[in-house]
Amino acid sequence: MALDLSVFNRFAVTFKAGAVIFCEYEPGDSFYLIQSGKVKIVKIFGAIEKTIDILQPGEFFGEMALLEEAPRSATIIATEETKLLEFNRENFQILMLGNPQIALKLLKLFAKRIYDQKRRFQILTLEDVHARVADVFLMLSEGEEIPADEENQGVRTFHSSIDDIAHWAGMSPEDCRKILDHFVAQRRVEVYEGRIIVKNINDFKRFVSSRRSNQDKKES
Repeated sequence: MALDLSVFNRFAVTFKAGAVIFCEYEPGDSFYLIQSGKVKIVKIFGAIEKTIDILQPGEFFGEMALLEEAPRSATIIATEETKLLEFNRENFQILMLGNPQIALKLLKLFAKRIYDQKRRFQILTLEDVHARVADVFLMLSEGEEIPADEENQGVRTFHSSIDDIAHWAGMSPEDCRKILDHFVAQRRVEVYEGRIIVKNINDFKRFVSSRRSNQDKKES
């Protein structure tokens, strides 16, 4: 759901890989839209720093601190050179009032973010770790435009790393790699540098549905 905000390039700021955009608990007065690159959302739990999400072009962050006038709830770090549009409170209001189409798209993005958070929670409730990894691929395929040849064959190509999949599945990269190796041995997936191919996404749908159904029966 990319937004064409090229007319707002005067608000563009660029961060190099590893640069901290803002820190948890800082006061916040800016809202950011990602134009290119990626950022990760990091929180400290006790003495452990944990990445809780990775945001890509078209996604946004910083809105809660701006709208609620609350401190930042997490730290944001650029994982590669990243171009952002930065709006302070005044410019954010101008953006919303003067561009109802953009406001509508932002509302849809808010709704999508809420859906994504619920979907990720649904993944983490799966006890079967193999089903959890498979469900990550289902989540990533939802709402995406699929090439006709892949749609017909059930093949899906994900430009994600093992670390990305592990993050969304709530497990270590080492454990995630073992599960993916298992799927590779079953010829269900192919793993390449920066690219993972699921041979039949419908097979994963049946697999996850079966595991979730069994879990529901045990819990009822």
